[in-house]
Amino acid sequence: MTTFEVWVPEKTVQLRLDGQDHDMERGDDGWWRLDVPSAGPGTDYAYVLPDGDTPLPDPRSLWQPEGVHGSSRVYDHSSFTWSDDAWTGRQLPGSVLYEMHVGTFTLQGTFDAAIARLDHLVDLGVDLVELLPVNAFNGEYNWGYDGVCWYAPHEAYGGPDGLKRFVDAAHAKGLGVVLDVVYNHFGPSGAYAPMFAPYLSASGSNPWGAAVNLDGPRSDEVRRYIIDSMLGWLRDYHIDALRLDAVHALVDETAVHLLEQMAVEVESLSVHLGRPLSLIAESDLNDPTLITPREAGGYGLHGQWDDDVHHALHTLLTGERQGYYGDFGSLECLETVLTGAFFHAGTWSSFRQRRHGRPVDRTRVPGHRFVAYLQNHDQIGNRAVGDRLSASLSPGLLRVGATLLLTSPFTPMLFMGEEWAASNPWQFFTSHPEPDLADAVRTGRRREFASHGWAETEVPDPQDPATFARSKLDWSEVDKPGHAEILDLYKRLIALRRSHPDLSDPRLDRVEVWHGDQYVVMRRGGCAVAANLASTPQTVSLRATPSKVLLATGPGVVLQRDRVELPPESAVVVRCR
Repeated sequence: MTTFEVWVPEKTVQLRLDGQDHDMERGDDGWWRLDVPSAGPGTDYAYVLPDGDTPLPDPRSLWQPEGVHGSSRVYDHSSFTWSDDAWTGRQLPGSVLYEMHVGTFTLQGTFDAAIARLDHLVDLGVDLVELLPVNAFNGEYNWGYDGVCWYAPHEAYGGPDGLKRFVDAAHAKGLGVVLDVVYNHFGPSGAYAPMFAPYLSASGSNPWGAAVNLDGPRSDEVRRYIIDSMLGWLRDYHIDALRLDAVHALVDETAVHLLEQMAVEVESLSVHLGRPLSLIAESDLNDPTLITPREAGGYGLHGQWDDDVHHALHTLLTGERQGYYGDFGSLECLETVLTGAFFHAGTWSSFRQRRHGRPVDRTRVPGHRFVAYLQNHDQIGNRAVGDRLSASLSPGLLRVGATLLLTSPFTPMLFMGEEWAASNPWQFFTSHPEPDLADAVRTGRRREFASHGWAETEVPDPQDPATFARSKLDWSEVDKPGHAEILDLYKRLIALRRSHPDLSDPRLDRVEVWHGDQYVVMRRGGCAVAANLASTPQTVSLRATPSKVLLATGPGVVLQRDRVELPPESAVVVRCR
């Protein structure tokens, strides 16, 4: 027997089964319910509202086998047989993350195909695999940030069982799984939930459309809709952490912000399950309140993405200064972020034309709460042609960047293919079946980049299947010259980070940084990391006596009494005494 339930507080609703409409019983809470003894797992169903005869999918659907516009299907979580009973979880502190998009990680673009590549991640040394959003969205493929069914894994990837197989396989290999989730907006097509109830704000909006109703009339059930989705991924799919997309777009003026409510309920579930569960925010606010424990007056999230670290490294390595990169690019900027996480910490932002951010208390906030990266899906895919760093940087500077990231006090994250300097781009792609929507996305994308100085003809058509195909990883590169050497360096850096406590120490107040003309030195306890960004050799002061080279990005490093001689575009990690 299945109990069908749907929240429709201001209308009537009927359940459609096998072409027949069935009346439901309304409760005082605005929920409509009906028990159907004959409807077991695998039964297709939909709801019909009084203002139309079109059957609509369940806003809380667990399975959309015919896509976001089709009927929902009853799914039984207990029918899947898990093998991860011994799994004790992975926490954020001490971990290395690896961000991947299921559709382009392999040629097949499925959960099952991704399973076959998990050994590569184990050999690399990562701890947590972060999936871009996998909940159901319009079309066959896109980045996933236009999802509309917040409980149902995308069918083209493998549906509910496919995601469970992936998580189960990852856990069997010692890998935790992070899932990117988007609760700040619905996608532009297939978003039927707002037809049932006031899921959207009556007045607010954000860059992606209407804002979600978090603090208006009837918002309690909307918040519950989000929280239940979040808990379902962690409980029913055994996910270890969630990355919360663009939390600055979650407008909530209630006394208990949705983010704090999330942290409270996830902590409760973690205690019940007996394994760590983490919440990682993407935020444009530079506000450490998000990751400050609730006992200290914060929201209690476990981590947040740190774009300032990315911007500092990217601009220094590439020389780019356009747009939001304008304030970054100096060695002083790099020193600021390596020791204090944020560059804009109550300081003037020329891009925003105002002061931005709040300082991080270096003595109380550990660096592991900041997820740092050289590349990610946004910073590659939101470039006009989706070019990776490997398309513009020399191998030497790629190695320098990797060394500074993986010896930093933050939680490092890699983007798929970065570890072998993949040559393919990762571009913005969509597969909207509606011609008008497809044309609007295509035109909007080209106009956006034209305003930043790129010719419209340079911007790939997001709807062209070739754009999607170009973005798939070419795994044949892994063992080829020019790629294998980079992969070996990433493996050695991750192993070094794990074997030397000084390099994983998250205490920001223990990090010392000094710099000169195109070089920087970062002291981490008994280890020193020195990087030469110049095209000529340099001798730099370590302010201590080096005793041993732990890792060098290339030959030619010479240790001196209190200095090290570095070849052009190189880095070294040394033990000091």
